[in-house]
Amino acid sequence: MTRRSWAGWRFVGPFMAVFALVFLAPIVYSIYLSLFRTQLIGGTTFVGADNYVKALGDPQFWSAFGNVALFLVVQVPIMLFLALLVALAIDSGRLYGSSFFRISVFLPYAVPAVVATLMWGFMYGTRFGLLANLNDIFGVSLPDPLSADLVLASVGNIVTWEFVGYNMLILYSALRVVNPSLYEAAEIDGAGQFRIILAIKLPALRGALLIATIFSIIGSFQLFNEPAILKNLAPNTITTYFTPNYYAYSLSFNGQQYNYSATVAIVMGVITMIVAYVVQLRGMRKEV
Repeated sequence: MTRRSWAGWRFVGPFMAVFALVFLAPIVYSIYLSLFRTQLIGGTTFVGADNYVKALGDPQFWSAFGNVALFLVVQVPIMLFLALLVALAIDSGRLYGSSFFRISVFLPYAVPAVVATLMWGFMYGTRFGLLANLNDIFGVSLPDPLSADLVLASVGNIVTWEFVGYNMLILYSALRVVNPSLYEAAEIDGAGQFRIILAIKLPALRGALLIATIFSIIGSFQLFNEPAILKNLAPNTITTYFTPNYYAYSLSFNGQQYNYSATVAIVMGVITMIVAYVVQLRGMRKEV
C-alpha cells in the first residue's frame, strides 16, 4: 500500500514541481512584493495593505479597468456570435469548400499578435498605409481609427479578427460530437434547419459556449499586446494606463514601481477570477 502511494507521487512529482515553480512561486512572490514599498529615500519598507488601498482608490487603475470592461461587454459577444455563425455554417454541410473556409477562418489565430497588430496598425494609418491610400484615391477624409473615440473599437477589431477562428474551432468541435441520429429524427418529424439549430445544436453548444466565454473574459482582462504596440502609432490616445496589464507594465518598467505594479496585477487577477467564476456558476446552473 505504501509502495503504491510513493509510486503515484513519483508520477505526479515532476508536474507538481514545475507547477509550483512556474505558477505558484510567481504568485507568492508578487503578493510578497505588494506588501512592501521601495523609495529612493528610505529604501524598502513594509506597508501591509497600503498598496491595495492605493490601488482601489487609483483613478488611473479604474480608468484602465473601465476600458477592458467596456471591451468585454461589446467585443466578446460580437466575437462569439460570429464564431457561432461560422461554426453552424460549416457544420451544416451545405457550405461549398467548407474545409478551405474553416482553415481560412482559423488562420488569423496562427498569426502572432505582434504581427497582426503591426499589420492592422499599418492599415489604420491616416498618413500611410491602406486608409491613407483610400483617402488619396477617393479624395475623402475617413475617420481616424486610432483617434480617442475609435481606438478601443480598432483594438477590438484586431482581437476579433485574431480569435474568431479559435472560438469557432471550439464550437465546431462540440457540434461534431452530436449524434447524427438526432438530426435524422428531427428531420423525420418535419423540423427545418432553423428548428434543428434551436432545439439540438444550441443546447449541445452550451458547455462549449461557456468555455469560450470564460476564455474570452480572461483574455479581455489581460489585454496588453495590441495597445502596447499601437501606442507607437497613437501616443496621444493610448495612455500608459489604457489597460490594467499595460498600466502594471508601465509602472514596473517605466516607473520602477515594482511593488505597486505587483499590487495592480494581484488586484486585477482577483477581479478576473471572481468574474470568471460568477460566469461559470451562472452558465452551469440548471434550469428549473
